Amino acid sequence: MESVYEQVAELIAHRQPCVALTGAGISAESGIPTFRSKGGLWEKFDPTVYASIEMFRKDPSKYWSIRGEFIRNYDTTSPNPGHLALAELEAMGLLRHVITQNIDGLHRKAGSRSVTEIHGSLREIFCVRCGKEYRAPKIPEGTPPLCDCGGVLKPNTVLFGESLPPQALATAWRESGACRVMLVIGTSAVVQPAASLPSVAKEHGAAVVEVNIERAFAGADFFIEEKAGTALPEIVTEIKKRNAIQ
Repeated sequence: MESVYEQVAELIAHRQPCVALTGAGISAESGIPTFRSKGGLWEKFDPTVYASIEMFRKDPSKYWSIRGEFIRNYDTTSPNPGHLALAELEAMGLLRHVITQNIDGLHRKAGSRSVTEIHGSLREIFCVRCGKEYRAPKIPEGTPPLCDCGGVLKPNTVLFGESLPPQALATAWRESGACRVMLVIGTSAVVQPAASLPSVAKEHGAAVVEVNIERAFAGADFFIEEKAGTALPEIVTEIKKRNAIQ
């Protein structure tokens, strides 16, 4: 009997195109805290106070007090084997696109080229007054950091109360509806509209493979109860074995 890794490898190798949807779980192994899991960021910090656009406008220092250190140390955070495995699948021609809820930029650091960051990215910073653009980690000191014009700097990420970038959202819907396999990795399947994307894929006939430490999407055809950094390299290994045999 084939293992679940062998079955998923067979699926990805022969049922294209394949798209991945990733959440905070894939980056946890890189030392980045998750948001909604036990001990996650929002258990310690009320997101309506620290991560809403309304509060950012009133007191941006609260947001920068929990994000500033990561942004200033942006170059020191590294992708883990899960990110690298997805980049390798893309290089092999077996992964068409990554849709990520994450704002850490680790997919691009890993080498993935076709990526939609639906919640934006912490590497892109701009002045809310004049629009001048900065690139993490090269930003002024201060909490919050200020532009040369005196305006407050804001990462190009979606805060609570803001709309998702229309182009990114359109790409996410399109890729979800067009894929024949969707890998759902490390997401809580709570935050909309990303939580609906696996259902969109299923409705259009795709097989859904969930890789997570606990099940989040009841409609998955395959569930691998494992960390992404362990499971995804194993899937890549199984695909390579099949290619070697053929």
